[in-house]
Amino acid sequence: MYKRFYNLKKNPFEITPDPAFLFATKGHNEALATLYYGVRRHKGFVVMTGEVGTGKTLLIRSLLHLLKLSNVNYAYVFNSRLGPVEFLQYVAGDFRLPVSGKSKSELLLELSSYVISRFQKGLTTVLVVDEAHHLEPEVLEEIRLLTNLETPEEKLLQILLVGQPELDDKLDAIDLRQLKQRIALRSQLQPLDLDECDGYIRRRLLVAGNEKPEELFPAETVAEVHRHSRGIPRLINTLCENALIQGYARQVKGITPQVIEEIALHFRMNVVSKPARMGRTASGESSHDVEDAARTLLDLYASLRKAQSSGEEMRGIVRSAGVGKHEPYI
Repeated sequence: MYKRFYNLKKNPFEITPDPAFLFATKGHNEALATLYYGVRRHKGFVVMTGEVGTGKTLLIRSLLHLLKLSNVNYAYVFNSRLGPVEFLQYVAGDFRLPVSGKSKSELLLELSSYVISRFQKGLTTVLVVDEAHHLEPEVLEEIRLLTNLETPEEKLLQILLVGQPELDDKLDAIDLRQLKQRIALRSQLQPLDLDECDGYIRRRLLVAGNEKPEELFPAETVAEVHRHSRGIPRLINTLCENALIQGYARQVKGITPQVIEEIALHFRMNVVSKPARMGRTASGESSHDVEDAARTLLDLYASLRKAQSSGEEMRGIVRSAGVGKHEPYI
């Protein structure tokens, strides 16, 4: 509704990952180059991590767009909450292989034949797993075993694991050390700094058709956006999209810092909660479970101490009343 008012041809701050709006910071360029190099040079395992909203999926979509221009076929897993067999069925299905009624061994044979056949034709095959931090260890082990498809010189199946920093924690587990040792390349996306935030906003406005982005979002407004978004692109989009709606409602041609402040408060961006990372003890128990057990033991100990103290007071009262030491006092 605000596009004509702000001389825009399309919405500049949609939160959907559109490669046309990719703003290539130094960090994003390095990450994209790492992914592309890993695929084209048949490195096998490549891992990319980044906090929520830093642009991982957009970068993957941009990579897939590049791969479409060459002889690369890929399976893209965007929902990683699958069991081992479900995962293999999903991957085989995305490669357009028959999966109905197939056992695990049959699925593996189908995938192996497909990958080897493409390699013999000089073609590259890629498996992209988004939200990989949700993968169960059993599924990660299946993925590792898929990389056994190799020649003495190179891997036949290229695998990209993309996820939040919890993926790094998961890959550090002792049970997954074989997988971790096979990772050939790694990259990590960081939030944008102030200059990058400024370039990000202006780039999106220019792509969307506005020729004077510095007037629509002045420097002091961009600084306010960066402060509240902490440089996370998804939050930048949320703030700027709502700012344009508010600006249109008020019929103002420039967005002020006050508008950004109001929107940030409305979306509770001042409330920042950090994800709890579940540690493991040597026995494999969750650290939270251990803390709960310790708290229960402390409560029990306090109750016993209180009961013991009450018993000693009762004995003192009974003795003062003249009860013999061999007579019952209860």
